[in-house]
Amino acid sequence: MSVLDKLNLSGKVAIVTGAGRGLGRAMALALADAGADLVLTARTQSQLEETADLVRAKGRPALWVSCDVTDSSSVGAMIESAISEYGRIDILVNNAGGATPGMNHTLTDITDDEWRVGLDTNLTGAMHCSRAAIPHMLEAGGGKIINVTSGFGFRAARDNFIYTTAKAGLVNFTRALAMTYAPDIQANLIAPGLFPHGNRAMSEFWREGKYTPMGRLGKDEELGPLVVLLASGLTSYMNGQAIVLDGGGLAGGHAPTGFAPVVPLPEDS
Repeated sequence: MSVLDKLNLSGKVAIVTGAGRGLGRAMALALADAGADLVLTARTQSQLEETADLVRAKGRPALWVSCDVTDSSSVGAMIESAISEYGRIDILVNNAGGATPGMNHTLTDITDDEWRVGLDTNLTGAMHCSRAAIPHMLEAGGGKIINVTSGFGFRAARDNFIYTTAKAGLVNFTRALAMTYAPDIQANLIAPGLFPHGNRAMSEFWREGKYTPMGRLGKDEELGPLVVLLASGLTSYMNGQAIVLDGGGLAGGHAPTGFAPVVPLPEDS
């Protein structure tokens, strides 16, 4: 089988959470390009319908299911719908997540509810989906779980306790999946950098991409191929790993730390 043949996902069923827009939509469309049948989940029905129409325009079937990944019963219903429609699950992309209230609060100002919502949105949701999907993956002979973390899963930022903790937890959750369910299931991570859809409120300095060696932000279409690679037979020996797609920002130490020291220039003598 050739390299290109191993990228073909025909006959595979892929679930993408947070698929209504942005990076989730881009990943769903890339999986459709590779031949997968799609289950699209998010909370906003209108956005899911738009993504489903785009997937069908590529000639692939798309089932959309409104789902709140923080609610295990909602996740269970979504998985049941996927099995009822396709009879199997081969790929799970845990993409749902994002900023939540309290993200930029000092520790003493964070409420119990803000903490729980942030961890549920960015960590517990991936657990709910993985727990519900894994039995069906094993029944189908194996599968791939792709979790979406962040550079903040590997570094900290001032007054960013909730998001960084959740995304770091997702890293070790993925490693635990890899240790437990190999060789039948491979679990890996993607850590996207600055992409416009996920960072609408970023400052102009960030928006210009000056914190990355590439000197620009990422493009949605640059993430999709990486998801296809991790979902394909080309990565059958990759397990428990994280791939950072951020233009070199994290590796080069160019990501912002929350500090901006000002060093005065010496006066002319």
